[in-house]
Amino acid sequence: MNAEQGIRGSYWIETAPGGEPAPPPSGDISVEVAVVGGGVAGLSTAWELARRGRQVAVLEADRVAAGVTGHTTAKLTVLHTLVYDHLRRTRGRQGARLYADSQSAAIRRAAEIIADLGIECEWEEAAALTYAESQQGVAQLRAEAAAAREAGLPAEFVTETELPYPVAGAVRVTGQAQFHPVKYLLALVSDLRRRGGAVYEGTRVTGLTEGEPCVLSTDTGVSVRAGEVVVATHYPVFDRALLFTRLSPRRELVVAGTLDAARAPRDMYITTEQNTRSVRSAPYGDGKRLLIVTGEHFTPGAADAEERFARLTDWADSRFADLTSTHRWATQDNDSTDSVPLVGPLHPGSRHTYVATGFGGWGLSGGIMAGGLIGDLVEGREVEWAGLYDPRRLASVVREGASFLKHQAHVAKHFIGDRLSPVTAPAPEDLAPGDGAVIRVGGQQCAVHRDDSGQLQAVSARCTHLGCLVAFNRAEQAWECPCHGSRFAPDGRILQGPAVRPLEQREIQSS
Repeated sequence: MNAEQGIRGSYWIETAPGGEPAPPPSGDISVEVAVVGGGVAGLSTAWELARRGRQVAVLEADRVAAGVTGHTTAKLTVLHTLVYDHLRRTRGRQGARLYADSQSAAIRRAAEIIADLGIECEWEEAAALTYAESQQGVAQLRAEAAAAREAGLPAEFVTETELPYPVAGAVRVTGQAQFHPVKYLLALVSDLRRRGGAVYEGTRVTGLTEGEPCVLSTDTGVSVRAGEVVVATHYPVFDRALLFTRLSPRRELVVAGTLDAARAPRDMYITTEQNTRSVRSAPYGDGKRLLIVTGEHFTPGAADAEERFARLTDWADSRFADLTSTHRWATQDNDSTDSVPLVGPLHPGSRHTYVATGFGGWGLSGGIMAGGLIGDLVEGREVEWAGLYDPRRLASVVREGASFLKHQAHVAKHFIGDRLSPVTAPAPEDLAPGDGAVIRVGGQQCAVHRDDSGQLQAVSARCTHLGCLVAFNRAEQAWECPCHGSRFAPDGRILQGPAVRPLEQREIQSS
């Protein structure tokens, strides 16, 4: 790609309306419903409940819509790569149909909200396609198309697309959408406040005591009493449900650049080949569209992100001529071990606590679906697909066995193996500016980083979630936990949960 005045971060955050952060609560508060997390799932839930007359407060550790949702590819679709054939085999035809119905309902709900509130968020209807370039993937695509049709979707198998390179085949579903997710969510926030809801930013929830009412503690020292609590923090910050055993985090990279509008694809594409490649475009102005390419997923802390960015950029350049690079960013998703999100009561004993997580890269339709589902559950209404998503569902060997064991083996490898492996990192004085490494200093394993000015900074290398050793992501200048996906700044500040405490500072001599 040719570069246009340097490379920026998330396009969605850059082009969203600005504004001052909403301050944390000035003292203890009481509400009917407290929603922890200000992404698409949390804000959708809060808005749905406020619309029904509930007194709602949203507690966000950073800025609303600036986390995972602010770094998404922004596809709103029911075609989640190859999920329907999998669901037909593991959940039966009814399970696949319920999944299709619930995700379709989410798209319709988003369209209704946008129309009702008059939201300007670059909404475009488009088809979604899952494709393969190799003939080896055709049989799987044909099976997926058949399963999706059986689930009630307008799916077809095709061999021609608008992409500037040939494909062996694709599953195509019409009537899907793409939009600007941050503009959409900020409009929800505005309407939520109009309905009497409160939004608190810079407020990290650190503890939960369940009861009547439930009590949330925060890093600001303020307590929040709530009749109902919804945990929508992407990866749950409370482990009492042991959901971390059924979730595996993955990081994914995004590169974006401008193309002449006449040559930019208008539909949405994804392939599981080549470590995933996702392609869509968005309005950009001046006869251009922004091509957004996503892929190169990896476990946090377990890959050279800079090398992966280069690989993704090379792929985009090789398939889209005259692409001018403008942005790059990364996002993080959590896959459930049975490929279905976990939305509903937080644990088997829950009476007033709910969770939404495990969207597997499809958090826009999943988060909007979760908002409606949890809203109905809080109101005591029956929902046809509640059982499909219920986090308390019993795992079967067929559904989760292999994925569950693979995930636990991965966690054990890092939790135990990283401690036993000899430290082969460079000495602190050998770190180049911008580099970081886990180094044993004074008998302790420290996460040591040298900033651009040459100063060394050291923090504990043990993630404060469950104690796995972190690893350094140079491209994003962050310490990452490969077990459950917590991320920290070089100085130990939390960038992403489930950790709720920063990495402890360590003393080290700078040179």
